[in-house]
Amino acid sequence: MHPDTPKPSSAFIGASWAALAVGVLAYLIGLWNASMLLSEKGYYLTVLLYGLFSAVSVQKSVRDRLEGIPVTALYVGLCWGSALLAIVLLAVGLWNATLALSEKGFYSMAFVLSLFAAITVQKNTRDSAALEQKPAQIHQVHDSSRELPQL
Repeated sequence: MHPDTPKPSSAFIGASWAALAVGVLAYLIGLWNASMLLSEKGYYLTVLLYGLFSAVSVQKSVRDRLEGIPVTALYVGLCWGSALLAIVLLAVGLWNATLALSEKGFYSMAFVLSLFAAITVQKNTRDSAALEQKPAQIHQVHDSSRELPQL
């Protein structure tokens, strides 16, 4: 994390979690109430979970690289490929589904909101954790300096 990066505000953290909850819950409630086969519901649930995981993985791998943490190009490519594949799987599923256009739009928007919110929650969590570790590192430096012999 860049040293000048401010800690995310409580309002932004809360809004991110709320967006994630709204997106995922709307998608799941839509699936629960949908008149489709259980196998179709399973497909859409799996696409959501895969999309959430891949979005968080993309955010983490990109952030790791920015912070100088080694990440292989293969892993970054797999993360991006997975995120794109999740979006393509949803698009193909909805394209071929016998749903009303409004339902297709609903699932698309809930899916995109969920992915964006998952990325934002991951970023906020990482920023907050990094800032909480800095004071501990400073105390360790001060404590170790006391152990040095005085000249």
